[in-house]
Amino acid sequence: MPMIRRGAQVPARWLLLACGILAMASAPHPASAADEGIVDVHTLPRLDGAVEDSSRQDTYRVTYTVPTGVAAAAEAAKKLLSADGWVPYVYPLDEKSSTLTFKKGRQGLRASFTQSRGQSAVSYTPNRIYSNVPFPDGATELVFDETRPYLGCIAPGALDATSAFFAKEMAAMGWRKLTPETAARWPNADLAETVPNGMRVFYDHPDGDTTQFYKQKPVMLTLTRRDDGRTNVEIRVAPFALPEALQADDDMAGLPRPKPTKSARSLGGASSNKREISAAAMAELPAVLAFYRRELAARGWQEDGNAPLAPGDEVAIRISSAEETGVLRLGRKYDFTMISLAAQVKESALAARAKTKREADEKFLGDALGAAQQLIAADEARRKAQAASLSDAPLNALADSKTPVPLPETAEGVTFEGSDGRLEFSSTSTVKALSTFYRTTLKAAGWKEQPSVINQPNMAVMTFSRGGKSISMTVMQMGPKVNVRANGTGLVTEAAKAAPGAEVEVQAKSSEPLKPDPDSQLPVPTQRSLKSFATTKMPGNEAPFRRELAASIPAPLGDVLAFYRAELSRLGWQEKSDGAAVSAERAQIDFTSPQGPAVLRLGRAKGETTVNLAQKNSDAAAKADIMPKAGQARLVLGNMGSSEASLTINKQTVKIAAGAGGPQSPKGPMLDLPPGKHQYALRLSGRPARTEALTVAAGETWGLLVGPSGDLLPLQMY
Repeated sequence: MPMIRRGAQVPARWLLLACGILAMASAPHPASAADEGIVDVHTLPRLDGAVEDSSRQDTYRVTYTVPTGVAAAAEAAKKLLSADGWVPYVYPLDEKSSTLTFKKGRQGLRASFTQSRGQSAVSYTPNRIYSNVPFPDGATELVFDETRPYLGCIAPGALDATSAFFAKEMAAMGWRKLTPETAARWPNADLAETVPNGMRVFYDHPDGDTTQFYKQKPVMLTLTRRDDGRTNVEIRVAPFALPEALQADDDMAGLPRPKPTKSARSLGGASSNKREISAAAMAELPAVLAFYRRELAARGWQEDGNAPLAPGDEVAIRISSAEETGVLRLGRKYDFTMISLAAQVKESALAARAKTKREADEKFLGDALGAAQQLIAADEARRKAQAASLSDAPLNALADSKTPVPLPETAEGVTFEGSDGRLEFSSTSTVKALSTFYRTTLKAAGWKEQPSVINQPNMAVMTFSRGGKSISMTVMQMGPKVNVRANGTGLVTEAAKAAPGAEVEVQAKSSEPLKPDPDSQLPVPTQRSLKSFATTKMPGNEAPFRRELAASIPAPLGDVLAFYRAELSRLGWQEKSDGAAVSAERAQIDFTSPQGPAVLRLGRAKGETTVNLAQKNSDAAAKADIMPKAGQARLVLGNMGSSEASLTINKQTVKIAAGAGGPQSPKGPMLDLPPGKHQYALRLSGRPARTEALTVAAGETWGLLVGPSGDLLPLQMY
């Protein structure tokens, strides 16, 4: 609503409107009694068994419930109101609406129906008839719009009787027949035109409508004889009173549309291969056709002759531009010109676009691969330089160590959590020296090592077992030092218990309601001790295939679950009812999001709630052709090395050419796998085969990338 600046002069019509609103607000019930154009809905008949909803005290609405279904209630209400003199009708282009509309003299009414706990809720609301015209008694197939107006129906009487009815009733409502003198303000008005097998009369309403909100346009009454003795009736705004030159409204799907339109919809976008717009224009067909000829020509389109007429068409024209072909179709329905404009990119233009995109993608991939190779080479040189500063000397155990396994004498920054069975420290010794130290000391203590394929100069993975307990260790060079991480039941100590009050501290921290971080791409509370965010995408694709958030929240699991249910619902995510698992210690809930499927996993660790939120982008995955088949997982293979690699998995052997996934081969080989755990073997010329295992689930896409040094990196892409 427009605001009026304080101190400004208010037009008289606004003062009158404001006074009217104040009078309505201060009037006692029923206010509608002071306005003959508004029905008092509280006096209307109600269905048997009606119980009024007293919680909704409204002067201009009444709602009641009845113990029947919606369909039965609607049919019964239609008969009840019709018996009370209300004539039902439908709106143009809205014939299937569930809301019933009625007219009685100069008053209008709407009746709507909803399901409410096994009953039907019926609502009556008044509907002002802005442009009133008479309905013939007993008329059928009534289509009416009270704002223009528009009336279409079949009168039961013959042409002469129907003509006499309208002459009398139109005059009684303030309409007057146009004469050449009163029609002089419209230069194109032709009052003498005839109608085959019928008649035509033009009217205007000098006093406008009852509300005086606008000046009524003249209307055209057309009556035609029917073979069954009845008469077709149509009243609509006179064509000469409608604009001849239409202005352009906002584009839809990159295509022009005129204004005004009653309804409009579109498919596709300005850059789509196929796009379409359909609309109902409140104008005559010649004016709409002139609009499109003007607008399309201005955009470089040309006419290529007529197209075959479809049902409802009066005009069908082929059009084309440098890159597209299309068809413009125009027809008449009620008092609208119905528009259908469809365009499709030519095969030659599609090929040119594909070539341009391919060249751009190849350049991007080439640049990305070159940059990646430079980074890898620089990182390799840095690692070698850093490794040169590490000591390869044999290690002795650190004296007075309180950990279940010995610590080397070069251990720094030791962190040991006996309750969770975790140990971590850094060292200036090499990976080889630390691996040898633990293999020697743990073997002497009765621990048995299980073989591992990861035993490189910069990384080693070791697993030990003894007496039903196990220890897993990862030794990895991290810059100028080596990081050692160990976990397992062999490191758990009974004496190590959570400090008293630790959970109480968490509860105290969570006493403040969790607040969303406005800068996070996926929802996460500002109250957190840890957050990481990762995306997966391929070079040349702007949209990521997968987004993943990990966080630790110092709050109870129930509070965190409530936070995510509320925040994800605001983003349009819908929770799936099947497969949800929620307990005091963990939760897993599947969602459908606007981009694709998603899953939320919550757990408990160190007195905090852990969060893992992953979202997939189905459109991006389908566009990149990495979408797995239904019930299957997909594996995408790449090779950044300089020689061919061979991968055997699920009884299939695939050759991965050097550079696969790079500019010479934008898409590497792909395999579809059943869900489950799969052993695979990688073979490179001159090197022993390396075996690993990969667990995949239905609907997932994983990438396996062979690095320049022969390492194999698994990564979930979708």
